[in-house]
Amino acid sequence: MNLQTPNPYISLEEAGKLTREVHPLPNDIQQLLEVNSLEKEYQKRPAYQKNDYIRWITQAKREETRQKRINQMLDELTSGDRYMKMNY
Repeated sequence: MNLQTPNPYISLEEAGKLTREVHPLPNDIQQLLEVNSLEKEYQKRPAYQKNDYIRWITQAKREETRQKRINQMLDELTSGDRYMKMNY
């Protein structure tokens, strides 16, 4: 049996430590991480950050807002020292 979380970048061990639901990683975001070579940067983040980014992005009501949030996440992963506009 192959157990995994709905987000392939969050391990079962990490998921067990989260106090909230693990949000599935949408295919388009996974592809953007791959195309922009940011999978390793995303993987380095703590589980709560990976999960919060996805929740925040997927809860956007408008596509424009969703895209803005995706771009912010990608920018923050690229810089490596920001999380939700705060120093990390």
